[in-house]
Amino acid sequence: MNYLDFEMPIQMLEEEIARLRETGLSTSTDLNPAIAELEEQISEKINEIFKNLNPWQRVQLSRHPDRPYTLAYIQALTNGNFFELHGDRNVKDDKAMIGGFGNVGNYNIMFIGQQKGINTKMRQYRNFGMANPEGYRKALRLMKLAEKFGLPIVCFIDTPGAFPGIEAEERGQGEAIARNLIEMFQLTVPVICIVIGEGASGGALGIGIGDKVFMLENTWYSVISPESCSSILWRTWDNKEQAASALKLTSMDMLNLKLIDDIIKEPMGGAHRDHQGAFDSVKKTILEQLPKLLKMNPEKRIMERIRKFESMGLFNE
Repeated sequence: MNYLDFEMPIQMLEEEIARLRETGLSTSTDLNPAIAELEEQISEKINEIFKNLNPWQRVQLSRHPDRPYTLAYIQALTNGNFFELHGDRNVKDDKAMIGGFGNVGNYNIMFIGQQKGINTKMRQYRNFGMANPEGYRKALRLMKLAEKFGLPIVCFIDTPGAFPGIEAEERGQGEAIARNLIEMFQLTVPVICIVIGEGASGGALGIGIGDKVFMLENTWYSVISPESCSSILWRTWDNKEQAASALKLTSMDMLNLKLIDDIIKEPMGGAHRDHQGAFDSVKKTILEQLPKLLKMNPEKRIMERIRKFESMGLFNE
């Protein structure tokens, strides 16, 4: 288990429990009462810490190395019954963007999402979840395939942003994302988008136009990361915590601003401490929403999707 700085009190208690268990086994001593007392203290400490998180701490949680990524969600939701599809039929197969068919309950679904990688080697292979233009074109190809067969689409958003390299710009990064936006508005099948980690800028929005948009509790969604915002405004990353608060990027901020439909609660202590609990919450949300969306007339669903995004924000003419 990896621990963030504000989780250190929990780490100390859990390490003490591990020591007591080891001592109990080596000395054949019953230390269960002491262990039970420490476990109760851990529950209290987790409640205390996670009920008072600031925006920067939630950003840290969204990047927690033990947090489940897109493939983990898909495998759990489909019980391994997932058939991945590859390539944009133009340039190559972008490993940062994944997608394919899977079954959840009685529903056949097209899953699409960014995948970061679970270790250093895989993060390099997945380009840290930063898709190139061919990744967004692959996502659109799969969306159109789902539309052809009348299947709903579920998008998992988890990216620090679209890949900013020169070669990505040469191949039309901005155009690829813009094309996804206009095409997603017009899809005749239901689209559910869920932010499961980081939701940064156009990289997230490129698969973020949905009939319903949800965020897991300890995630963020913003036009820019706190570090990049700090570097622009203060010429240093040192003010990233201040930037995180100013950006209003947490799930609660987004809900209050009516930029998302709802928040999916995470298990106490975060998704990284209870993967199955997070999977169950996401699955429940998907299965609650799909019947309602599938009952709607496609034209009405498209118009409501458009109105949903048109109503966002405040402006003066």
